[in-house]
Amino acid sequence: MRKMKFPTSHKTQLMDISKEVSEEVIKSGVKDGICVVFTPHTTASVFMFENQDPALRRDLLNGLSRVAPSDVEYQHTGTNAAAHLKSSRMGNSVSIPVVNAKLTLGKWQGVFFGEFDGPRQEREVYIKVIAG
Repeated sequence: MRKMKFPTSHKTQLMDISKEVSEEVIKSGVKDGICVVFTPHTTASVFMFENQDPALRRDLLNGLSRVAPSDVEYQHTGTNAAAHLKSSRMGNSVSIPVVNAKLTLGKWQGVFFGEFDGPRQEREVYIKVIAG
């Protein structure tokens, strides 16, 4: 299993991590199986999303801000309740089939890390490729 560590630079942002995940599949030597990508954070997410149009990423962040706005009062004692809600909505892991040592992704799909409580010095993503 590989642990990726990286900083984030904005309060909310989406990062396409497909290349890094694909490289781990190749390094694993697994030809056919499954790749699991997971983040242990409760204010960040890992999910599949459209990877061609950057404007759609802004649309997603704007939509999540309408679902869980940061300028309303929440019961949570901290100041990041909206980030927790956004993260829970998007999920913390994806499982992707591996065929012929490649991720089986649709034409427009990518693996994304979503930051909802940044910027942070260090975020983590775990990648595990399992032979099957």
